[in-house]
Amino acid sequence: MTSLMLCRNQCSLKYFQRLVSPLSSFRGYHSRQGVYGFKPQIHASHTNNSEGTEGKFHSRDQNPNLLRLVEAYHRYGHLKAALDPLHLQEAHNVPELSPLFYGLPDSEKTSDVVLQLEKLYCSSTGVEFMHIESLEEREWLISEHEAISSQEVDPVTKKEIAEAMIISQNFDNFVGSKFPTVKRYGGEGAESCIPFYREIFKLASANDVQHVFMCMAHRGRLNLLTGMLNCPYELMFSKMKGRSELPAGTKGIGDVLSHLTSVTKLSFDGKSVSVTMLPNPSHLEAANPFTAGRVRAEQQRIQEGDYGSGNMGDRVICLQVHGDAAISGQGVVQETLAFSQVPHFTVGGSLHLIVNNQVGYTTPADRGRSSRYCSDIAKSIGVPIIHVNGADPEAVVRAARLAWNYRKKFRRDVFVDVLCYRRWGHNEMDEPTFTNPVMYSAIHSRSCSIPDAYCRKLVDEGVMEKEGHQNLLTTHTNQMSIAFKEADSYSPSASTSYSQVGEQQSKALKTATGDITSWDTGVDLDVLRWVGARSVHIPSNFSLHPTLKRGHVDARLNKLLTGTNLDWSTAESLAIASLLYQGYDCRISGQDVGRGTFSQRHCMLVDQQSNEVYIPLNDLGTPDGSQGHLEVANSILSEEAVLAFEYGNSVGRPDALCIWEAQFGDFFNGAQIIIDTFVTSGEAKWQLQSGLVMVLPHGFDGAGPEHSTCRIERFLQLTDSREDIADCDDINMQVVNPTTPAQIFHLLRRQVLRPFRKPLIVAGPKLLLRFPAAVSTLQDLAPGTSFQPVLDDTLESSSDVRRMIFVSGKHCYALNQQRQEKGLKDVAIIRLEELCPFPALGIQKLVAKYSNAKEYIWCQEEPRNGGAWNFVEPRFRNVVGINLRYSGRPVLAAPAVGISALHKIEVTNLMKDIFSG
Repeated sequence: MTSLMLCRNQCSLKYFQRLVSPLSSFRGYHSRQGVYGFKPQIHASHTNNSEGTEGKFHSRDQNPNLLRLVEAYHRYGHLKAALDPLHLQEAHNVPELSPLFYGLPDSEKTSDVVLQLEKLYCSSTGVEFMHIESLEEREWLISEHEAISSQEVDPVTKKEIAEAMIISQNFDNFVGSKFPTVKRYGGEGAESCIPFYREIFKLASANDVQHVFMCMAHRGRLNLLTGMLNCPYELMFSKMKGRSELPAGTKGIGDVLSHLTSVTKLSFDGKSVSVTMLPNPSHLEAANPFTAGRVRAEQQRIQEGDYGSGNMGDRVICLQVHGDAAISGQGVVQETLAFSQVPHFTVGGSLHLIVNNQVGYTTPADRGRSSRYCSDIAKSIGVPIIHVNGADPEAVVRAARLAWNYRKKFRRDVFVDVLCYRRWGHNEMDEPTFTNPVMYSAIHSRSCSIPDAYCRKLVDEGVMEKEGHQNLLTTHTNQMSIAFKEADSYSPSASTSYSQVGEQQSKALKTATGDITSWDTGVDLDVLRWVGARSVHIPSNFSLHPTLKRGHVDARLNKLLTGTNLDWSTAESLAIASLLYQGYDCRISGQDVGRGTFSQRHCMLVDQQSNEVYIPLNDLGTPDGSQGHLEVANSILSEEAVLAFEYGNSVGRPDALCIWEAQFGDFFNGAQIIIDTFVTSGEAKWQLQSGLVMVLPHGFDGAGPEHSTCRIERFLQLTDSREDIADCDDINMQVVNPTTPAQIFHLLRRQVLRPFRKPLIVAGPKLLLRFPAAVSTLQDLAPGTSFQPVLDDTLESSSDVRRMIFVSGKHCYALNQQRQEKGLKDVAIIRLEELCPFPALGIQKLVAKYSNAKEYIWCQEEPRNGGAWNFVEPRFRNVVGINLRYSGRPVLAAPAVGISALHKIEVTNLMKDIFSG
């Protein structure tokens, strides 16, 4: 009899019948019918398993206190489990686990039950699951855990476990002797994690999974790459000797040793699975949401689950590896977990492994968090946590099986927390006894390592022979010795496992050249009228909000009819719709993007009676039915994790348009880590092209310090544009500040139609969304039109111009109004729509056109220490050949003032300065 057959509480039959009655949780996203990228599912919280219930309740009535003891082991058994391989954790006194606590007699029956429960819940594995709301999941976990725990690991698997750990340990020993000063962040003390990976990959292949995408930090990464993921030893040792991991002739700066990546195919029992170790920055946990986004992109590409047939996670799996200090301390972990079950972000459940060294750099566990376990953050989403002693490799394998089975059944995240140790300091040259002498005394006093101890156990069991152990070591050492000698002459090629991470995109993309190119992104006007009308076509049985009927649907149809006064949201919609018409998929993500922060977009409509969602752009009615699809992903209130997710999505779908829009441009700084380590440098470090579009609403309108600027200066500083020579297409990212709807139309289409990908940073509009002067015509979007990096003035006579004002963004409209009020004919206002690549040639042509100009001014609404001034000034001077005078707000500690009276004074002073003299 398993403990599942016993009940947790002494309660009445009527109470428990009510408890197991059919209840369900419905994650509807306003829709029981679903939208593209989301299929609503009824997730049973409790099952109505009435068959056999009477007998269970009879057992409860007969043995109430014994059953309370059983429940206590389910709930508290992990507190008593022997989880620490160093035996430094104090034994927990858990009164609830004593039979005396329930007044049970000291009988043979009671003793037998306690022995069984101790073995199941207080050995080298401790399972936390009683915090899970779903009774079905809790009961399943009890049954599955007890079934797996009772299974013996077969001799073949035992040998495979031993061999995997021996190879990992031998790699560390070899590298330690050959490269004593290299920081390898070895896996010594955590070798039992290697059998975990092997078991997961084996289960993936057995279950017909096509691809596992994984991320992990530095600890043990090189061991896994070489020992299992087929990263060539020659490449590894070449990198350790300071050479490049990139193929000859590849433009790129590479990355450090502990960030190496791999793509490989593993075979088990005649079946195979692809495994990709994605690149990671040194900012711990930042790679986790990136990996989830990459998985979601692959699921869309193969049309899995929410995008087609089957379930999310059937054929593509997300494996996230954490460190114990990082998972507790890094907020991006919480953000990533928070969207793990959110529509348009779920990947069908991620598998999580925590490599728990019980110390973070020099910080012991009790100083690194406020909770008991480093994994307690997982309780926020109500998923199981399996703690396991890393000194018991077989228990680690069982934990992997339980985690796999749970994720497969419930499509939710699951955590395995492997408590191990770190043989050396944070790196192999660090001295850990300065700060953790007791821990390292225990580590140094161990009689043998975890792999050696396990091998001795197998020898004693007759599963392995000493000679076999030694032969494996000799063969592996010889293999590494040969690779070490060949490392000096090794040259990475496109076929090496490292470069294939970037090569996954190579078939669809080219590398940007040293030229500045222009792309015809115009569209046939009849097509635009058709898709534009379809963008506001509403089914007859759909109850539309009356305000939207007038201000959105009717207004757009009228603009399309006249071909004039196209506003920003109309141009954006036409860009997306025309790409969908051509068969490209599009995704727009961020907080409130379906409606738009400023109630301008309304690409997602909600029925006022049924609450159902309708996305008109997914019903274009193309002649052959081959249109692409728009995924509208209203996100959680997160910047860092969501932006990382979208970056991963853009990397995985270079053939689609991927947009992330901040609620306000200022809020991007919550994702600065992702911008610095992925968006701006991913191609240079890892050869990963991304066409991600970041739309950051920007503009000074008196909204205060945190709602005024997207900090254009930061993005410009992060570009690799040079100030002494002209830019080309091959820069790390584009920074634009468009002022007309036509410009955003062409920018969005250009992102997909060009054969290469670069991130696009858009200083998006706020005021301009509905500004009467900021409009375009259909003719501006016609064939033969394209994005214009520089917009000329519309003066009748260029010869009268004595002053040229250069400006970027919405400020041009205020300047133009002031010029008209003053009746000035000798001032030309030139708009820099694109700041990077810097449009030097276009500016030079206009300077030549206005040859009588004597004064050149840069005018901006941002403070002098913000905006584009410090970027454009040296480029005007060195490349264009003219000197600029600055006109704008003075330096400011904050992006903008918060007092409206001060803002008005600033506006007045700014206009006085620019038009004085």
